[in-house]
Amino acid sequence: EFTDRQAESIGNIGSHSKSLGIALVRTPAGFGFAPLKGDTVMEPEEFGKLPEDEQKRIQGLISELQEELGRALQELPRWRREAQRKTRDLNRQVTRGAVNSLIEELKSEYRELPVVAGYLASVQDDVLDHAEYFQPREGGEHEQPTLFGMPIPQLDADAPLRRYQVNVLITHAGDGGCPIVHEDNPNHDNLVGRIEHMSQMGSLVTDFTLIKAGALHRANGGYLILDAMKVLQQPFAWDALKRALRSHEIRTESLGQELSLISTVSLAPEPIPLDVKVVMIGERQIYYLLHAYDPEFGELFKVAADFEEDVARTRDGADATVPVGEAAYAHLVATLVRQDKLRAFDRSAVARIIEQGAREAGDAEKLSVHMRTLADLLRETDYWTGSAGRKVATAADVQAAIDSRIERASRVRQRLHEEVRRGTLLIDTQGSRNGQVNGLAVMQLGDTAFGMPHRITASARLGSGRVIDIEREATLGGPLHSKGVLILSGFLAARYAPKRPLSLAASLVFEQSYGGVEGDSASSAELYALLSALAQAPIRQSLAVTGSVNQHGDVQAIGGVNEKIEGFFDICFERGLTGDQGVLIPASNVKHLMLRHDVVAAIAAGQFHIYPIETIDQGIAILTGVEAGRRDAVGIYPSDSINGRVEKRLVDFADRSQIPTPDAGSRKDWQPGWQRHPQR
Repeated sequence: EFTDRQAESIGNIGSHSKSLGIALVRTPAGFGFAPLKGDTVMEPEEFGKLPEDEQKRIQGLISELQEELGRALQELPRWRREAQRKTRDLNRQVTRGAVNSLIEELKSEYRELPVVAGYLASVQDDVLDHAEYFQPREGGEHEQPTLFGMPIPQLDADAPLRRYQVNVLITHAGDGGCPIVHEDNPNHDNLVGRIEHMSQMGSLVTDFTLIKAGALHRANGGYLILDAMKVLQQPFAWDALKRALRSHEIRTESLGQELSLISTVSLAPEPIPLDVKVVMIGERQIYYLLHAYDPEFGELFKVAADFEEDVARTRDGADATVPVGEAAYAHLVATLVRQDKLRAFDRSAVARIIEQGAREAGDAEKLSVHMRTLADLLRETDYWTGSAGRKVATAADVQAAIDSRIERASRVRQRLHEEVRRGTLLIDTQGSRNGQVNGLAVMQLGDTAFGMPHRITASARLGSGRVIDIEREATLGGPLHSKGVLILSGFLAARYAPKRPLSLAASLVFEQSYGGVEGDSASSAELYALLSALAQAPIRQSLAVTGSVNQHGDVQAIGGVNEKIEGFFDICFERGLTGDQGVLIPASNVKHLMLRHDVVAAIAAGQFHIYPIETIDQGIAILTGVEAGRRDAVGIYPSDSINGRVEKRLVDFADRSQIPTPDAGSRKDWQPGWQRHPQR
């Protein structure tokens, strides 16, 4: 139709021009007009021989015909567009018959999902509008879509079909329940998704099929479990997580585009509605820091669950209100054994594991429920059982696993014990010394802790009432240790000679300590050394001391009591147990005792002793063999008691501090102190 209309229009102009004696000719440059001479076109030479009036007449006719031809040619684009429209309509009619049956079948399958039905309808219209993309040209190639006359880069040869692919970000089984996702690497892209790019002809290209889901997409409608420390360590991950939880939608944005690190054109996917419960797990300190320094944390994470690391160690029927006890712990051991497909454990092995659980908890009345430590012990026990050729694990196998674990981490402990044996580190386990006591400390190296005795010495003389902590003066003592030493001054001032100024200059130090000292668990030992120095009462070096003290002289509980006892026991054992060696511990720490079997055996045989004490008076009596003494009815300590000696020494310091020196004034005004105080 378009061709016929074009031919008819040109033909009419040609007939009209011929009737006027002018021919319509087609040239490589287009249409043109020339005068006729009969039935042939007049040559230019002949046209030049015509009279001037004739030439002007012919030129005027040619101008009119050119205008008529111009008007006709102006209609051609409109006719062409109309023809293209009719062609597209025809293509749509023909294509619709092939497409409708397939699309309608999908629509009926997803009729309960309006969003999918709407998408299929848009696909149907797009296929009808771009049917030419599916029509191969010469050579079997598909037509490449263009934009502003330029070809659009395609990611593969199957571009027409790729246009209608569905990028499935997540899938959920119909009977799988709500998703529970644990993201081990919670960086920005792994949380909110990412937009990938492909390199093509030196440029980065992408499309919607390269949008990848993140953990929030996978956990949408369910639960997302994240490690708090890992989230905080990843740049921009914490902010992206909070932004998604606040807005209740997931925005997949390219981090490189957001930070202007790349200049390539990217996509901006629609936000996806978010309904998820985020579970953050981590140390308590992280929770407290986030709650204190991030105002949004408390709004987004409202439910805190603080789990205990240990449970009450109760036997069946001992306490019906406590659900977990030794029997439940045995069930836990059996469960872990079955899960890891280990050899069976007999009663003695389970009992030994329960004892070790109490040891890990640091309390004889509790059991540690640290799963990793327990599972590792079970696996190591299974190894030693197999090495012994047994099919059932026994207590000996559990003990072998425990001993091997200690042995692997005992290099530092063995080196320190070696230096004690060689006399490099001075620790006395026999005899008596004034102002010297064996204090006990715990050294923590990784997940291994062991006790080590330290010599603590004290000296006392007349002074201004100050107890000098050499560790603090050397900036080696921590604040808790310094606090414990300051308490000693309060104890001395409150107990002895309360009506006189404390005129004492004392110094305390951990001998051969070349690192930091922290904690107040040696404050009682420091007080014993100071009392010994004041009373001139030697302390038995076969005993060691641990425990903190308050200003009233009460001995308070400390941590690591088992490691401290065992540390002094090992030194004594290497030198030979004499039967008078032992450790003074706070009575409140008795319930925490879970000692090694060799220590328990030595105590049972009377070769080693543990003295639970409640007050400083009890401890100093054991250490010196001299009674501490109590005030009588008139408020005076017995003169031969430790307290009596200490008070007499402090009163003497106070009196001497009030005697003026000869250089302080006129000599005639000076007199000995006994003359000024004849009652003394």
